[in-house]
Amino acid sequence: MDQSNSTLTDRFGRHHNYLRISLTERCNLRCNYCMPIDGVKLSPPEHLMNAEEIFKIAKSFVKFGVTKIRLTGGEPLVRKDFPKILKSLSTLNVELSLTSNAVSIDRHIELLKTAGVKTVNISLDTLKAERFQKITFRDYFDRVYQNILKLIEEGFQVKINAVLMRGINDDELLDFVAFTKSHPVVFRFIEFMPFDGNQWKREKTISYQEIMDQIQNTYSQKQIIRLQDAPNDTSKNYCIQGHQGSFAIISTVTHPFCDQCNRIRLTANGQLKNCLFSQKENDLLTALRNQQDIEPIIRQSISSKFAIRSGMNAPDQFEDPEQHRQNRSMITIGG
Repeated sequence: MDQSNSTLTDRFGRHHNYLRISLTERCNLRCNYCMPIDGVKLSPPEHLMNAEEIFKIAKSFVKFGVTKIRLTGGEPLVRKDFPKILKSLSTLNVELSLTSNAVSIDRHIELLKTAGVKTVNISLDTLKAERFQKITFRDYFDRVYQNILKLIEEGFQVKINAVLMRGINDDELLDFVAFTKSHPVVFRFIEFMPFDGNQWKREKTISYQEIMDQIQNTYSQKQIIRLQDAPNDTSKNYCIQGHQGSFAIISTVTHPFCDQCNRIRLTANGQLKNCLFSQKENDLLTALRNQQDIEPIIRQSISSKFAIRSGMNAPDQFEDPEQHRQNRSMITIGG
């Protein structure tokens, strides 16, 4: 396929070959940076994509050049038909991956292997059981921790995502880095981002520079090794000399990486978002159910994508919470 004429190439020349599909708006944890403290209004079940619809829409994206699909939520593993969804998607010529909180992932390890899933991203914001319960409102730390170790033992490439929040878990940064000494994982530090209902304030965000300052105050320049980032990578990757694993920083707030964005998001109720921060969505599910061609909708969505963070070019725009009230809560977008 000529990428210059591809449906998935936007007006800035960015080719979108990575689709993130949210399978559900539900989760068995309640992290308040993702889910508002008062919860969210869930879509009625009949408004969500079923397994067949997920496959049909995914197949259309693969036709137009998507080579990687990540399944997200909410927590994707709470869907009872997750095995059916994964098995059907594994028949497509794509790289499949998963984002999960790992609460119940041990039940699906053989299924993941059979489907060819090699990389699993696990959301974990603390290495302390008591703090885990405070952040998630659930007492599942030991289960999650043991499941991470099990994934490593089973040969999966494990990436651990930690949203750093000032006064909440930023004091564990060096503990997270130390975790990579004896565990072959990528510990990824995500700058706290604004979404509807998550009570974001700029001062709560631990910046890329603050993260590096802490690490550089503990390890020498020789010990901190800058790694080669993968094409279209959202993270800046490093390792500490002699450590089995590595760490990375996703600096969406202070150092956006929009110029190389190749990602598209499909919500659990079938809405296409061309940017994580976009207030505008395109309804693929209704069109599919009405037996309409979804290709023009996909093309229009990609062609209307802004150069940076849904048009919020200046830091003061992006850091104004009012700019994000018409967007979704993170749990209903998908990780």
